Amino acid sequence: MNVDTPTALLYHTYNSLFLSLPFREIEDTGTRLALFNRHCREGFQAGKTPVQIIESFWGGRSEKTGPAISPDQLLYFIQYAERQVVLFDSVEDALFRQSHDLDGPGSVKHMLTRLGTPAQREKLLDKIREFSLHLVLTAHPTQFYPGKVLGIINDLGNEIRDHNLENIRLLLLQLGKTSFLNREKPTPYDEAISLGWFLENVLFNTLPDILFRLLRALEQDVATFGNPHLLALGFGRAAIATATLP
Repeated sequence: MNVDTPTALLYHTYNSLFLSLPFREIEDTGTRLALFNRHCREGFQAGKTPVQIIESFWGGRSEKTGPAISPDQLLYFIQYAERQVVLFDSVEDALFRQSHDLDGPGSVKHMLTRLGTPAQREKLLDKIREFSLHLVLTAHPTQFYPGKVLGIINDLGNEIRDHNLENIRLLLLQLGKTSFLNREKPTPYDEAISLGWFLENVLFNTLPDILFRLLRALEQDVATFGNPHLLALGFGRAAIATATLP
């Protein structure tokens, strides 16, 4: 991580707030995790197995610090890293407009600026009258945040954007006490609920905004434009099959 970037600097600011929370061994876990990371890298380069790397870490720490560190510390490492990832992602989302050129290459506005002649505009219109982009949404159990965690991530990004320290601290405290673990394999219904969250909080507003900006810039009536499937959503295999149809 480049510590000179605005995202990294703000992340380290809020990470210090995270480290001050009243969680069991949180500060020691952060220190030990950094040592463990270096130890794993050196062990991997030396050709050691994962078991050898872990056992040598506990043994080495025991020789230097007295009583052996419990292997339960591995669980603390996982819990700590999970929440660090959420914090960094929330900071990155909050600063997205500052760190990315929203009108740069790949944006609708940038594409429209390249239409220098009426013939090029008409060519684009001909294309989008027949073109259809199907966005396929999937949910995989290994990438499946519980709904409560998704809610915290969303709220945390909003509070970071407003630099509200007290609310950020409360959300980090809540995050530390909220389980990331799905004790049972998600059902298709659970996955649908998860996708519904993204539909409601992301795509519901984003897709119409893209379409309206494109069509209005091309002086088209949004209500009567003849291709309602220009941007379409689908789920799993059904969407892939639909995308192959004329």
